Amino acid sequence: MEFFNTLSDLLWTYIVITMLVGCALYFTWNLRAAQFTMLPTMLKNLFRPSDQPLESIGNRKISSFQAFAISLSSRVGTGNLAGVASAIFIGGPGAVFWMWVMALLGAATAFMEATLAQLFKRHGKDSFYGGPAYYMKYGLKQPWMGVLFACLIIYGFGLSNQIVQSNTLCDALSNSFHVPMQYVAGGLALLTLAIIFGGIHRIARFCAMIVPFMALGYIVLALYILVANITEIPAMLSLIVRSAFGWEQAAGGAVGIAVMQGVKRGLFSNEAGEGSAPNAAATATIPHPVYQGLLQSLGVFADTLVICTCTAFIILLSGLYADGSDGIILTGHAMEHHLGSFGGWFLLAAIFLFAYSTIIANYFYGETNVRYICDKPWAITLFRCMSGVVVLMGGFMSLQQAWSIVDLAMALMTITNLIAVLLLSRYAFRLLKDFKEQRKQGKEPVFNPDLFPEADLEGWK
Repeated sequence: MEFFNTLSDLLWTYIVITMLVGCALYFTWNLRAAQFTMLPTMLKNLFRPSDQPLESIGNRKISSFQAFAISLSSRVGTGNLAGVASAIFIGGPGAVFWMWVMALLGAATAFMEATLAQLFKRHGKDSFYGGPAYYMKYGLKQPWMGVLFACLIIYGFGLSNQIVQSNTLCDALSNSFHVPMQYVAGGLALLTLAIIFGGIHRIARFCAMIVPFMALGYIVLALYILVANITEIPAMLSLIVRSAFGWEQAAGGAVGIAVMQGVKRGLFSNEAGEGSAPNAAATATIPHPVYQGLLQSLGVFADTLVICTCTAFIILLSGLYADGSDGIILTGHAMEHHLGSFGGWFLLAAIFLFAYSTIIANYFYGETNVRYICDKPWAITLFRCMSGVVVLMGGFMSLQQAWSIVDLAMALMTITNLIAVLLLSRYAFRLLKDFKEQRKQGKEPVFNPDLFPEADLEGWK
């Protein structure tokens, strides 16, 4: 763990944050701030039907909304509950401000990686598939880089990220029902295997059904708490801004800690630039890659500016952020402060829905990249069994051990993915220009693969 922490801190301090901010600014400028100016288009096309006439995938299409729901399932997880609390615990209220900044800029990065995933997607037996490993292989013509990223995302999402989700859920259920964490982990592993052995279509249906329900329920509860504490909101916002720039802190490193925690936990939650969500974005059947790029930008806003902000406000309005609690325990104390025993039970339900849906979506990311390395039935079966074991491991580890593993995985994935997205950025810029030109002509944008005759676009032919 000490080695993981040292290496992770080195990468985050000197490389990852610089790349995230630099790329986000570069993409925002070249996209002409599309994540803001095209927000109405994002909302309008959220429920776009799967109307692309591609007979080769039969009737078992993944809709644009289902692909969005899979990626949102991974984004909206325990990072929205425990991750935000940890960021505030370590970095203070100012960490929330830097989470917002990274979401506003990072939405442009999310657009880039999702659009590229759609452009270089491949035909599968029942649906499309793709992601960073595929645009590295077919876009950059660097198969070795694709294998490297596939290994990193299998390690990061298929394995280590699952430990954080499982650990948080097992800890919460164990404390509430006084059941040993190991037993809870065993039951969770069995529930996970029941879904993932059903394949991508069962995963898509599950995510499309559960994600809107869990997100809306949590938002409604947060709005109730905000209304009940409406007179305290101005002071809370002022506290966030003052803490973000260190105006209240005595220690000179307070600003740096707030920025680091805000960026780290923001990335863990919204995943913009990390290379995970593009694996889901590639599965959608849509007429133009930009549609899914815009939806993934919307996913970043929904995750960080809405869900994470709900958690942050609940904690800060309780005044308990400095009581020494961390992670899900801090969020639980804040909920009970506002809602009594009902708050604790509601949080328990939210943890289960958030963590379980994230475990399912993370598994899908891992499977997509296992298929990239070895698309054999035995390899998929082995990975499914390993996923069950990893979920079980969550009941035997501490939260800080799990975070140490995940932070390193996120850093390595982000560095590799951003290099590829930068090198392929011209494709995404040209696609957005084509999309806007067709709309100006009054047309429904449809992608013509002849736009890039030099590219291997098997998924569009």
